[in-house]
Amino acid sequence: MILDEKTCTVAEAVAKIRSGDRIMVGGFGNSGYPEELVDAVTESALKDLTIISNDLGSPGIGLGRFLINGQVKALIGNYYNWNPDVAAAKNAGAIAVTLVPQGTFAEGIRAAGVGIPAFYAAAGVGTDLAAGKKTAQFDGREYVLERAIHADVALVRAYKADRRGNLVYYKTARNFNPLMAMAARLTIAEVDEIVPVGELDPECIVTPHLFVDNVVLKVKP
Repeated sequence: MILDEKTCTVAEAVAKIRSGDRIMVGGFGNSGYPEELVDAVTESALKDLTIISNDLGSPGIGLGRFLINGQVKALIGNYYNWNPDVAAAKNAGAIAVTLVPQGTFAEGIRAAGVGIPAFYAAAGVGTDLAAGKKTAQFDGREYVLERAIHADVALVRAYKADRRGNLVYYKTARNFNPLMAMAARLTIAEVDEIVPVGELDPECIVTPHLFVDNVVLKVKP
């Protein structure tokens, strides 16, 4: 493999995304999300997107721009109280929203990455979130069957990458990014620095290069 094969520009990376795709976006609120990749998607003609993220940023900021631009047909996530535009759009029938308990959300993405099609979870039992889902008893407790959460594209944020695509994260900005990197057909990582192969401490690498298709360098301060 050519070591520079995975590095590309933001424009080249976003050109691989298609309207109608399911897109995972790492981050929690406005922390640890791939800002330049998100900006590029919101400035594109892409539409009918399903955005899979913990939340949808703030009104008109970050991931919130997807909604303002009318690029979203559906959301899958949980912490939408950061952005009241989500509730307004859902109540108006403009978008579909699937709420998933945060722990179940993380496990669903991890399950997709490791090839587990479904799993049982306790969260949501007896609530509207479990409506229509299969339940089962284990050791006297009821659990609900949840499906793995897959995506066509994952847009993730990391601190450093080498030219092969191995990723290192920075503190809490790590959040959902490593899980999402494993769960999509195409994974694009936005990083602060790209270093030669061999420069990263193997003990610090969280996402192996096998899960990463493209790496883009963050340019804006």
